[in-house]
Amino acid sequence: MKYRTVFDIIGPVMVGPSSSHTAGAARIGKVARTLFGKEPVKASFHLFGSFEKTYKGHGTDVALVAGILDFETDDPRLPKAIDLAKAKGMEIHFIEEEAKMEHPNTVKVVLEHGGERIELVGISIGGGKIEIIELNGFELKLSGNHPAILVVHNDRAGVIAAVANVLAAKSMNIGHMEVSRKEKGQEALMVIEVDQNVDTDVLHELNKLPHIEHVTKIHE
Repeated sequence: MKYRTVFDIIGPVMVGPSSSHTAGAARIGKVARTLFGKEPVKASFHLFGSFEKTYKGHGTDVALVAGILDFETDDPRLPKAIDLAKAKGMEIHFIEEEAKMEHPNTVKVVLEHGGERIELVGISIGGGKIEIIELNGFELKLSGNHPAILVVHNDRAGVIAAVANVLAAKSMNIGHMEVSRKEKGQEALMVIEVDQNVDTDVLHELNKLPHIEHVTKIHE
């Protein structure tokens, strides 16, 4: 069976014991790895709510590390992910946070490699489903029901229209789109869920547009 995105539910085909604490956690880690674009040398996991209280007993810790190693949820190596990561020389930290979050199964993933760094906040909403609610300080809501394009850009007039025109020229239909910015006129993040898989040439066209800093896709 072919799954459309890195978020899709595998259902019962997973290494347990919990879809929320194991499969969901692995998917959050995998999305962070996909967006980072490489294997990190350091990974920190800030655990909140139920994740903070039960992450060892429910396998959330090994699942998160499996995700950043780019393992699928049914990968038989998942229970040994921490040992495998450490064997590669990866530095791993689990930080138990007492702050209250809106959802009990919340984790902030921080990946580093040299001078590069990514911070991502994800929640496991049950049944292996997840949502990404923050990326490098930008608020967003990425459901993962469709392939997605993430565009980091300067907040300038005409940028959103230019991106939409490129997708229209490629006959790509936008299912959901949102823009988040920290301050007016500064860096912004555009999240676009589309109905088709995203080819590399689409990313190249978007990267050539004025005021675009970085373009990433999420799907298999």
